Amino acid sequence: MPSPALPETADAVVVGGGTIGAWCAYFLRTAGLERVVLIEKGVLGQGASSRAAGVVRLQGGTPEAVRLGIWSRRFYLGQYAEFGTDSGFVSQGYLLPCFTPAEVDAARERLAMQSAFGIGAVWLDPDEVDAVNPALAPGQTLGGTFCADDGYISPPRNVAAYTVALLRSGVTVAERVAFRGLLTGGDRPGIGRVRGVTTSDGEIHAPLVVLTGGPKLAQVGALAGIRIPAGGVRHQVAVTEQHPDLHPSRVPMVFDLHAGLYWRPEEGGLLFGMSNPQESPGENRNVDHDYLARMRARLEALVPVTAGLGLRRVWAATIDYTPDHLPIIGPALGQDGPVAGVTVASAGGAGMMWGPGVARAAADVALTGTSDVVDTASLGLDRFDEQGHSKLAADPVALPFPEMAPGQAPGKLTLT
Repeated sequence: MPSPALPETADAVVVGGGTIGAWCAYFLRTAGLERVVLIEKGVLGQGASSRAAGVVRLQGGTPEAVRLGIWSRRFYLGQYAEFGTDSGFVSQGYLLPCFTPAEVDAARERLAMQSAFGIGAVWLDPDEVDAVNPALAPGQTLGGTFCADDGYISPPRNVAAYTVALLRSGVTVAERVAFRGLLTGGDRPGIGRVRGVTTSDGEIHAPLVVLTGGPKLAQVGALAGIRIPAGGVRHQVAVTEQHPDLHPSRVPMVFDLHAGLYWRPEEGGLLFGMSNPQESPGENRNVDHDYLARMRARLEALVPVTAGLGLRRVWAATIDYTPDHLPIIGPALGQDGPVAGVTVASAGGAGMMWGPGVARAAADVALTGTSDVVDTASLGLDRFDEQGHSKLAADPVALPFPEMAPGQAPGKLTLT
C-alpha cells in the first residue's frame, strides 16, 4: 500500500509491522488513542509472520504461556465479529507424545499445572494415542497429552486480517520507513523520557513508543540504545504431497519435543517444521537439505505413509527466539535504567501462538503499566543479566532454539 505522509506528532508509535507490532498498534488505537503510527522498514508481514506454520497451542509449558495461548485463541475466534475477517483458525487437536519415562513425568507435571486453567488437556494412554492418531505408527509412544481445542491459523490470512484491522481502526501505516532511534529528554540514547522517534523519513514526536521487530528486535534495540537479548535463527517448513491417510480426521497436530519436530495437516498432505539447535543464530532463509532429510527420516518412522510422498513446498525463514523461550513484555531499559514511555515486546518464537496476547499485553503495559492478559512482572528485560542469561527457567515446550544468549559464540547446545 502507498504510505501516507509521515505525521510530525502522534499519541504512540509502534516499530515493526509483523504480528506483534501490527496487533499492538491496533490495540492501542482501539484503547482510545487517536493518533497511532505503525512504521515498518519493508511491508507488512514480509518477515516471519507470513512464513510461519501457524500453530496455536494452549498446552504451554509455563503458566504465562498457557495464559497467552488462551487469550490469543479466544481473540482469533472472535476476529470476524470484531472486524469482518479473521486469521482462519481451525481447531485440530494437538498431541504431545512421550517416548521415554522422563518425558512422561514431565508431561504429567505440565498437565497438573495446566489443569488449573481449565484448558481441557488430557492424558492419553498409548492405545488412546494410537486411536486419536491413526496415521501414527502404532505402539511407538508411552502415552501423551492431548488438547482438542488447540489448532492453527493461516499465516498469510493473519497478515491480511491485521492489515484490515489497522486500516479500519484508523492506524497510520507507514511502510518502507525505517526506524533510526529514539528522541529522549536525556543527553544520550537510552536515557530519560521518550519524546518520539527518528526515522528514514523524519521525526515523529510521541510520548509512547513500542519496539517490536521479531528476529531483528536486538538491532532495533541497539538503534534505541537498549540491549535486548532476542535473536533470530533459521526455521524450516515443508509440505508433503496429498494422501488419503493424511486426511485431517486422521492426523491431529503433533509435537515430538525431543526431536524438535512438529506436524499438522495441510491441503491433504502433511506440513512439518523444525529448527536445528546446533546452528549459530543469525538470519538465514536457505534450506538446509541435510537437516531436512534427517528430520524427514524421523517423520517417516513415526508417520510411515509419508515415506513415499514427495514434497510440494519447502521454505526457510528467520524466526525470533529468546534465551529462555519466553516472551519479552515490559519497559525498555537504557544504560542508566528504564526509558520512560518505551515498551519492548517479543513473542520469543511463538508469534502465531502468543502473538495477539503478547501484543495486547504490550499495549496494556504501554498505557497502564500492567495487563489482565498475563502477569508481565517477570517477563521484562530486567530478568536478563548483562550476558543475556535469564533468571527464569526455560519454557519446556518450545522448539530447540540455540541455548545461548543472542550474539554469543556457539557453545554446547541442548534440546529443550
